[in-house]
Amino acid sequence: MSRKHLLFLTLGLALLLTAGAVLAGDFDNSDCLDCHGDPDGDGPYVDAGELSGSIHEDLDCIDCHTGITDLPHDDIEIGPPACADCHDDVAEDYVQHGQGKVGESPYIPTCADCHGSHHILAVDDEESSVSLANMPATCAKCHENQEFLAKVGIRFKHPVEVYHEGIHGHELPGVKASAASCNDCHGTGGDPHRILPPGDTASSINFFNIAGTCGQCHETIEKEYERGIHGQLVKRGDVDAPTCTHCHGEHGILPHNDPRSPVSPNRVAEATCAPCHDSANLNERYEVPTGTQFSRVDSYHGLKSMEGDTKVANCASCHGAHLILPSDDPESSVNPANVVKTCGKCHEGITPEVAAQTRIHEPLAAEDSGLPFLFKRIYQVLIVLVIGGMFTYCLLDWLRQVRNVLAKQQVRRMEVDEVLQHATLAISFSVLVITGFSLRFYDAWWAKLIFGHEGGAYLRGLIHRIAAGVMVFGALWHLGYLTTRKGRIFLRDIAPSFLDAQQALGMFRYNLGMTNKVPEMRRFSFVEKAEYWALIWGTVVMVLTGASLWFEPLVLPYVGKEVIEIFHVVHYYEAWLAFLAILVWHMYGVIFNPHVYPMNPSWMTGKMPKEMFEHEHPAAVSPGNVDKIKRLGLERDV
Repeated sequence: MSRKHLLFLTLGLALLLTAGAVLAGDFDNSDCLDCHGDPDGDGPYVDAGELSGSIHEDLDCIDCHTGITDLPHDDIEIGPPACADCHDDVAEDYVQHGQGKVGESPYIPTCADCHGSHHILAVDDEESSVSLANMPATCAKCHENQEFLAKVGIRFKHPVEVYHEGIHGHELPGVKASAASCNDCHGTGGDPHRILPPGDTASSINFFNIAGTCGQCHETIEKEYERGIHGQLVKRGDVDAPTCTHCHGEHGILPHNDPRSPVSPNRVAEATCAPCHDSANLNERYEVPTGTQFSRVDSYHGLKSMEGDTKVANCASCHGAHLILPSDDPESSVNPANVVKTCGKCHEGITPEVAAQTRIHEPLAAEDSGLPFLFKRIYQVLIVLVIGGMFTYCLLDWLRQVRNVLAKQQVRRMEVDEVLQHATLAISFSVLVITGFSLRFYDAWWAKLIFGHEGGAYLRGLIHRIAAGVMVFGALWHLGYLTTRKGRIFLRDIAPSFLDAQQALGMFRYNLGMTNKVPEMRRFSFVEKAEYWALIWGTVVMVLTGASLWFEPLVLPYVGKEVIEIFHVVHYYEAWLAFLAILVWHMYGVIFNPHVYPMNPSWMTGKMPKEMFEHEHPAAVSPGNVDKIKRLGLERDV
């Protein structure tokens, strides 16, 4: 055999041995990186640098990707890494994540979703994705993804965002030892791989386990809570009793000195204690007196607290924050034997007699019994007699002034049909305001007085719609009036002009003392014109929006829900605009203006005193205008 043949034979044997080694799975990471280390290669790219510093940097690729036995291989052969080969204890624990179960739910997170793929760091490494500080960001990849949450049916939106607003989230960037991260609360039994849903009795966030979960850090508070009445009720299986999250919240837990916190001094009574202790259902079940929160609001402590005083006594000041015991318990802070000590924290030197006689949850004066009750009745009668007498005097005096106005020489301002038009508008408008606002302010005393009875809601709606129909009738009546000869003259005289702007400016100058000359108003002043055209505009808006809301099922398909919602807003605020305009602008013009007080009687009789008209509309009684009125045959219409 020649040397040439011997060389080829040697090379061939070497190639065969190499191929055999590769086929037998005897290859290292460099063989894998021949394909996967090239960004432009055919296989999935793997940055070899990611393995540097990883806890797995001493492992070979095939130690994790055990399905690879030869090269080259199909992509499907890569498969998930065989984490369980080494971490069999973790794999045994990790059978469920929330509602999802391993092998059943396609959405359950894999090892790589939380720990990463190649650059896996130890939990105590600050850069690890599962370190204390980075855990919220890792969880947020799923739990802040709204599309994902909707897909898996999780209704709790933005839990991580809310968490960062709370005290635990604020402490986390500094990685304080007391900072609680996601796993501290959700990891059942301290195991971050056993995250069970709250409905599971073994879950760390199950209702009956929450106090123990919080007690991992707040051990003293947990013991106090469990000794208290709330903890005792929870221990016996009572789901009505509050646990930690009822009072403090779940993710966005704020410190007690934060004014936004439900357990802050100025909010604890209203936001935390009242929802349960003023619940008729719960108080009936546990035979607890109702109404304590409302009476407390009227007490000195309650009034000061409502003013924002954070130092005044609140519920926790007397009853305690966590060790809350019933008053018949000898250890209770509100037990009769301990009241002096409890009150003495603020009221130094208080005597047992004063402490025993003081009714804490009562108004400033205990006015429902004994001598205080007697004086209460005396003053109630006195108020009715004195104020009633004053009101009667003022009413009689005002009525006398009205009679004096009516006794003066009168000129006609409106015909009978115009008076009736005004009355139709005034009555329907007043009824609409009362019945409309009583829907929004249903809890007000006047709304309860009128409609706070059985069937009142239906009656309110019926009256409101009848009044709306009357207003529409009045509007059509007026529209027909405008087609008459007198109506056309009225429309011409009420039409706005540049002179109105000049007169408005002149009145501002006069009222500000810049001039002593008062603009001479014609038949209709700029005030009356502005009010009339505002009335026209408001009527059109209220009729259109009101009819759309009345017949919403018919209108909705044509305009859409958003337009209907706009109609709701416009109808409500246009009502406020009209009501306030009448209250401020119109009432001043016809009653409270010193020149017309006690009132302009034309709304009742169609007439007003001649001297009042000449003062308010001097240009209308000028010689030229009087002649013009006579020529038109409208002597009585001024």
